[in-house]
Amino acid sequence: MLRLLNVDVTYALSPQAKGNIERPYRWLQDWIVRTCALEGISSFEEARTVLKEEVNRYNYHQVHSTTGEIPAVRFEKAQAKGNSLFRPFNLPKPYTSLKDVFCMHDSRTLNGYRKISLAGQEYEIPKVDPREIVELHLYLIDASLVEIRIWINHKMVHTLTLPLAKFRTVHF
Repeated sequence: MLRLLNVDVTYALSPQAKGNIERPYRWLQDWIVRTCALEGISSFEEARTVLKEEVNRYNYHQVHSTTGEIPAVRFEKAQAKGNSLFRPFNLPKPYTSLKDVFCMHDSRTLNGYRKISLAGQEYEIPKVDPREIVELHLYLIDASLVEIRIWINHKMVHTLTLPLAKFRTVHF
């Protein structure tokens, strides 16, 4: 998905730089656990409230120790100056739906009968020549269904909707 959107991963160049990122998150995790313990919070819903309040306080009220600015204000200034790596989202061509980007991607080769094997079952893919390689885009519709959008040569050629239960088993 990141490759489709032209997003690169940048790794920390040193253990020290990595620590600068991890330290605030470790502090946040510790603080939330301590707060929940002190306030007798035992459900995820209540813990999420504590997390949301802390994230709001950090982003909109706390002056950052390194930059000397409130993070939300610093971000707004950077955007106003055009000094931000954030850019508007554009759906990459040839895709026409977010379902084809924000999904799991895989590929299969059609057998001599124009069928692919998926989750232990065979499914016929019409209008595609045998032995062609197709691109599968697996999109979770809800907790029980997955939509499989099948692409070849930058065109969607077929769609399947299958019960998610078929995909529960992982084979290595």
